[in-house]
Amino acid sequence: MKSKMTFELAVSRLEEIVTSLQDSTVSLEESLKLYEEGAKLSKYCYETLEKAEQKVRTLTGEETTNEA
Repeated sequence: MKSKMTFELAVSRLEEIVTSLQDSTVSLEESLKLYEEGAKLSKYCYETLEKAEQKVRTLTGEETTNEA
């Protein structure tokens, strides 16, 4: 994964990976590589969203213990 990855680029790449995995012509080996890349990108996106959510909470003065 690129060191300058942005959330938008990660989501775009995830969409490409999903499309590729849905293609029945992709080999098992390539599918596994794509799945691994997708898992890493998914984790990156999740962590990025968590950080953004925490920042919004901080800016709005919400307590982090008020999670649903």
